[in-house]
Amino acid sequence: MSGRKNKRPGRSGPLDRVLGERGNRGGGFDRLVENLGEGFARLREDRARAGNKPRGRSAQFNLRNRLILVGGTLGLCAVALLGRALDLQVIHNDFYRQQGDARSLREIPIPTSRGMITDRNGEPLAVSTPVESIWGNPKELAKSPERLPALAKALGVAPDELTRKLSQRSGKEFMYLKRRINPDEAKRILAYKIPGVFSQREFRRFYPQGEAMSHVLGFTNIDDRGQEGLELAFDHELRGKPGVKRVIRDGAGRIVENVDLVQTAEPGKDITLTLDRRIQYLTYRELRRALIDTGASSASAVVLDIETGEVLAMANLPTYNPNLLGAGNRDTHRNRAITDVVEPGSTMKPITVAAALNAGTVKPSTLVHTEPGWMPNGRYRITDTHNNGTLTVTGVITKSSNVGAAKLALPLPNDYYYKFIQGFGYGRKPNSGFPGESSGLLAPPSRWSGTTKATMSYGYGLSATPMQIAMAYAAMANGGKLIQPTFVKGQRNEPQQVLDPAVAGEIMHMMQTVTEPGGTAKQAAILGYHVAGKTGTTRKFSATGGYSKKYVSLFAGVVPVEKPRFSMVVVVSEPDPTKKGYYGGSVSGPVFRNVMDGALRLMDVAPDDIETWLAVQAAAEAKRLKQNGGKPSGPVLPAATHEAAPPPPIAAGALAPGGVR
Repeated sequence: MSGRKNKRPGRSGPLDRVLGERGNRGGGFDRLVENLGEGFARLREDRARAGNKPRGRSAQFNLRNRLILVGGTLGLCAVALLGRALDLQVIHNDFYRQQGDARSLREIPIPTSRGMITDRNGEPLAVSTPVESIWGNPKELAKSPERLPALAKALGVAPDELTRKLSQRSGKEFMYLKRRINPDEAKRILAYKIPGVFSQREFRRFYPQGEAMSHVLGFTNIDDRGQEGLELAFDHELRGKPGVKRVIRDGAGRIVENVDLVQTAEPGKDITLTLDRRIQYLTYRELRRALIDTGASSASAVVLDIETGEVLAMANLPTYNPNLLGAGNRDTHRNRAITDVVEPGSTMKPITVAAALNAGTVKPSTLVHTEPGWMPNGRYRITDTHNNGTLTVTGVITKSSNVGAAKLALPLPNDYYYKFIQGFGYGRKPNSGFPGESSGLLAPPSRWSGTTKATMSYGYGLSATPMQIAMAYAAMANGGKLIQPTFVKGQRNEPQQVLDPAVAGEIMHMMQTVTEPGGTAKQAAILGYHVAGKTGTTRKFSATGGYSKKYVSLFAGVVPVEKPRFSMVVVVSEPDPTKKGYYGGSVSGPVFRNVMDGALRLMDVAPDDIETWLAVQAAAEAKRLKQNGGKPSGPVLPAATHEAAPPPPIAAGALAPGGVR
């Protein structure tokens, strides 16, 4: 090539040749590319001379196109990367958002208060109060082990115990350190500013009536769930529905932002009970007095509204304080009026007499021969406390004759007698809605022996709860209509006619004689009111078989007789015979009188025996005049209407083990 400059001796590459010719060619990028192209062409010629085959024209190297291709490829890659980043971070960012949320976004519950329980007059019986619970993040606490002794001191636990619990949950992010404490105490713990320690709002149940209402209401556990009594029965309605909110937490577990309200908290529903707080306290107070006076081991009482079946009061002793639950005797948690059964004893005699009257085999004036005070019953004897001679059917109830009751029951067909007793609720659950109800024991005729019917006539060979006995007496007072009891105000159950109304009226007047002079329960009489009732005294089963020398004293009654309002049953177990005896009239009768005397006045029930009240008042006035030498003095009510004094304090050791607190 003529235009070339002389080359240096030796071999040189194309790039050297191109650079060497830059001075003879024009500048700029195009000139450089052209020089590079010529250099590579000469390189191919050199390779051809060395024996390589020359390539086709189309395969000749074009540096400009190659650079454009590389630049374009790199540009496309950059655009692809930018597009992918835009897609991941803006358009389809669900995955990374989920990953971020998993590390910082949390859904936490919003606590809600449990519904309030009130008595029939709106007085609070169970309320929820706000408290604080201290919780910690074990992962965060593990980073500051030097602060654990201070935390243990603030919580009131041993450092070793706290360390052990944290190590057991080292992989968790949440654990309770102390629950349901006073907000002031929670502030004191948080004041230590220990990393990983926080508080949250919760609710705690409080029972203003304490021991007096404990067996009916029951209690809740640490998570505010019902465990016993009506708290358990109506747990679903009372509990409500906690809310949920979405928050952002930092690495230390602190809430830095409230993001969203997922679900609104719904507070629990309030429930109004049929119970009357005042009658309940009267019942509890008189039962406590009875246990002290008689040395008994336990007692139960039930008060029903006859017309509606509403439970006005239900008390048991021994009892417990639901506000101070601990590792005490759990036997005291049992609602004996619902769960425990007893042989009803002579409280069965009015039902036996009603069965005979309803069958038409006798009339109230029919004579029953009970002499000589006993009669054979298989290998055994049926005995009365003494020879009552010849009694009317009414007298069988007045004198509580076992022999008379058996003679009335024996002519009745077995199936008829069994179904008649069952109609009054014996052998079936009361279906009041209270958890743990017992159905008692009433064996069908196919399982009776030759002595069963006779012993059942006066209350042995079957068993019932105090609630069932109260239901039966309420049915007799309600014109023979049995109503299932209820604890919820406004709830009415359909009555069932189980006895002819005329027979029911006759039975009521027969039972009235029990509390009048000549009856077995004069101590159950209430001044100004006619009282119908029946005593009962039974022996308890022995663990070794047969009957022991321990007794159960009962009284079941209705007041007033003319327009019955209340049915009440009192059961006192194992009274000390050396104190006030063990008969139902002397042990349980006074409890009935004192409770009903107060309830009648609290509920403003009109007297149905005003003549007796006036006569007693006149006699008291005459006695006062005589003592004052004929000079009048201020009005004084008859002694029977004075309010009973508060019971004396319970002395240590005055009760059986595990007794009243």
